[in-house]
Amino acid sequence: MQDLRDKTAVITGAASGIGLALAQRAAKEGMRLVLADIEGDKLKVAAATLAIAADRLLLHTLDVSRDEDIGRLADDAFHRFGAVHLLCNNAGVGLTRVTWEHTLQDWEWLLGVNLWSVIHGIRHFLPRMLEQAEGGHIVNTASVAGLLSTPGMAAYNISKHGVVTLSETLYGELAVLQAKVGVSVLCPAWVPTAIHQSGRNRQARFGVPGEISDVSRGYEERMASAVTAGRKTADDMADAVFEAVAERRFYVIPHRKINNAIQLRMDDIMQLRNPTPLG
Repeated sequence: MQDLRDKTAVITGAASGIGLALAQRAAKEGMRLVLADIEGDKLKVAAATLAIAADRLLLHTLDVSRDEDIGRLADDAFHRFGAVHLLCNNAGVGLTRVTWEHTLQDWEWLLGVNLWSVIHGIRHFLPRMLEQAEGGHIVNTASVAGLLSTPGMAAYNISKHGVVTLSETLYGELAVLQAKVGVSVLCPAWVPTAIHQSGRNRQARFGVPGEISDVSRGYEERMASAVTAGRKTADDMADAVFEAVAERRFYVIPHRKINNAIQLRMDDIMQLRNPTPLG
């Protein structure tokens, strides 16, 4: 999509980080916005910085892991604005543990927010987007963790691998249909957001993290350090997304230095080598 003015964008996880940067960029493009986040008060504060007219803005406080919440979001977006042209399934959380220390509720939380929310978004939005004469575009936020298998991040890795293959599958299906709806998958590396503090929004039904070992704590500390030291910003991610949407390009991998690690994994697979440890 080239001309986004007066078109509608729906963005989850929009109160902060990459989601807020996507909202800010969409506002600059002259789009109408439907913004969603579990942090309702923070979302209102963020929306107030966008300098967008009230009749062009819709805010939703919701739990993206719940199908019914995404269903209501879709119903309200189409009812309010008549169409959705850009869907950013962006909400995400992180948790660092060695694989065997993830509790069942840890798995349910990570997969619920990071993967099931994307599934819910596609189910509720895409059929109606396909019926639009002007088409649209879907952007699913994954991670380079969806292209690699970094130790200490099993649940996160699996959720993001799921988003990548879901997006690739969807791309192939839409290509066969020659649909006017495109899809991209965003795979950032370390960006200085608050994802390492995701536990602040952990829904009550997922309980609280259990005690962790020194090994897991070491991974947790390294992840926090890597996130806060990230050199590319959320604004950089938003710029990369909107460039990809304009070009109808699928893969969005702003941290190009990660290519060597991706290539190494592919070489391991093709040559039937054991996985090369990443750290």
